[in-house]
Order: sequence, then structure tokens, then C-alpha cells
Amino acid sequence: MEKLKVGIIGGGASGFFAAIEAAKNGAEVLLFEKTNKVLSKVLVSGGGRCNVTNGTESPSEFLKGYPRGKNFMKKVFKAFNSKDTIQWFESRGVPLKTEEDGRVFPVSNSSSSIVEVLKKEAKNYGVKVLYKTGIQEVKRYDDKFILNSEKEKFLVDKLVICTGGKPKKEGYSLVEQLGHTVHAPIPSLFTFNAPTSKIIQLKGLSVPNGHVRFEGSQLQYSGPILITHWGISGPAVLKLSAFGAEWLHEKEYKAIALIKWRDEFTEEGLRTELLAFKQNHPLKVVHKNPLFALPGRLWEYLIEKAEINPELKWGETNKKKINKLIENLMRFSLKVSGKTTFKEEFVTAGGVSLNEIDARNMESKLVKGLFFAGEVIDVDGITGGYNFQAAWSTGFLAGSMSSGNES
Repeated sequence: MEKLKVGIIGGGASGFFAAIEAAKNGAEVLLFEKTNKVLSKVLVSGGGRCNVTNGTESPSEFLKGYPRGKNFMKKVFKAFNSKDTIQWFESRGVPLKTEEDGRVFPVSNSSSSIVEVLKKEAKNYGVKVLYKTGIQEVKRYDDKFILNSEKEKFLVDKLVICTGGKPKKEGYSLVEQLGHTVHAPIPSLFTFNAPTSKIIQLKGLSVPNGHVRFEGSQLQYSGPILITHWGISGPAVLKLSAFGAEWLHEKEYKAIALIKWRDEFTEEGLRTELLAFKQNHPLKVVHKNPLFALPGRLWEYLIEKAEINPELKWGETNKKKINKLIENLMRFSLKVSGKTTFKEEFVTAGGVSLNEIDARNMESKLVKGLFFAGEVIDVDGITGGYNFQAAWSTGFLAGSMSSGNES
């Protein structure tokens, strides 16, 4: 009996997982990669360490890592979840570790460990990787698919599209050729530019648990905040950019960010502490005595913003100055104008409409035998391993089901 032939377009994380699973189930697998390298994003992600998944154990908490597509992913995770991912890699000789913030990395701290095991598994199961073979056109032929590259034509029984997230809608031409709806891609996971703010002079400073929100919006997140030479970054900012991707896109990335330098701050608490310090240490110079465990340079900057003379002693401060300092500690106003790509994890929101994909098997509801996996679909996660987990899970399911495994 002739083997089922499965074509997989895209040599990234989801493409390899789909290819391995399909070949494992006995299919002949052709993996098409338009460049001369596969798994490029896996190699550079997480600063070259590859944040494989997230160690959050609660399924409901894990799903909070998806600004778009969490209900869809809830069904997908029934087939293959983060625990399955950890078991998959560790059982193939790649030990993983979970860091304090929940991110999971290879013990080797090298993404090469992940890339090598994926390539090895694909080779072991006989996956044929066709480099520099970009598929430019897909046509239905009876119940099969004809794939046209620049030089060749290929006929496959089943097709899995794993072409990743694209910065522009034109990148989804293959999907649209097959009649699918594409939600226009917009950036997600980016840092905020603040070119006119003096705060960028404090580049390199960070606070461990700040809080950022946008004026005129319910969007807000807590976590570490990093001051950069272009604006602000860090986990709190990246989460905010992901959940606020659509809102910020509509605003053309111009907004007022309000920063609370420590998440636990309250106005009443700050006022009580500042007045107590003033009473107990009236002769101490304000700018030389940073309070609330804030970095010294940040404290000095906030004193300047509050228009407090740097040589002023605490006993000489008045109610107006203290109120202004509280305002800058609680609601530091930062004019955001533009964004900068978070290079470690370039992600787009948007992609193939989830209404047109069956989450139980990743098959198209419009075209029988067509499957999708990875960032090409309208699912995106926050930083911390959520995007890779979506790639492994959807890739596993698409590969398994496209090769006839109905389990």
C-alpha cells in the first residue's frame, strides 16, 4: 500500500513538530523551507537559550498567557500541553529546568539543544527537508494538493501550513488562495519608545515590581520594568503590549503610560511614610536618601520631576512638594510615541481565523485535508514560553491528525 504523503510548508517550531509526528505515524513527509536554514527563530529565541514553554501548572492560569485565542487553545491543550512538551524533550535526552518566573529552558542554556533534537528526530523518522523551496501557489486537485515552487511541482495527499506570523497580510497569500479568512496581522510583544522623555538618561535601571497602565484605558500590568535608551521594556511592558496590541495599533502607538514604581504603593501609605520620614529625619537631604528601595538615580530623577531642590532637607519640604512627589511615585506620566520590536520573541497578533479551524484536529473547516499550525493562526501569547507552547501543541495535533491518527 502506498504511503500517505503529507506536505508541510514552513521549517519552524510548529512545522518540525508536525513533520515529526506525521512521519512517526507512517506518512511520507515533505517539509518545505523557503530559506537555507530551518528553526532560525528557535535558535535565537530567549537570548539564544530558547524559552521552550512555561511551567505554570494550573490550566486556567496557563491560558491567561494568550491575549487572543485562549478558548481555542484550551481545546488544543487537551491533546498536548506544557507537561507533554517537557516530557517530549526530556525523554529525548534534553533535560529542562523551570526558572523562578516560570520560564522553562534547556539545562544547557543553549537553544542548540532544542534545534538539534528536532533535526535528529525528523531525520530518524525520514522527514525529507527541502531547503530553498518556497511554495508560491497551492491548488486543489481532486482530494489532493498541488504545490508549486519556482522550479518544481509537488503532489501531496494532506497539507499542513506552518508559515508563521507575517508582518503584512500579503504574507498569507497561500492561505487566502485556499479560501480562508485572514485577520490582518499587527505587532504584539514590543517595547515602548519615549524619545522626548529625560528618563531614557537612566538607561539600564530597573525596578522589580512596578505597574504600568495607559491613560484612557483599562489596560494595566504589573511586573519588572526596565528603562532603556529608547523608552521602557521589561515583562510588565511586554505583557501590556500583547494585551493592548489592538488598542495601541488603533492609537498609532501614541499614548500616555502611567507608571507606579512599586506595585504595592498606595497614596495613603506613601503619604504616611513620607511624613513620618520628614518628622524623624528633618536634617537629612532629600535627594541623598532614596526611599522605598528605589534605585538612587531614579529617586533623584523623581525628586527633580517633583521640582524639589536637590539640596533641600526633609524638614524644609512642604505639603505641595510631597504631593507632587507622591504623584510621580504613583502615576509617573510617560509620553509613548512608537514601539521597538522585542527581538528575542517577534510575535504578531492576527492570522487565519479560528472560526475556520477545528481545534480538535487543526483541520480546516473549509478544505478537507488542509491543516494549520503555529503562528499562522490567530493565536498569540505573551512572553514566557507561551508562543512556543502554542507551536508545539498545534504542530503535534496537525501532524498527528494529517497522517491519519484519530486518537
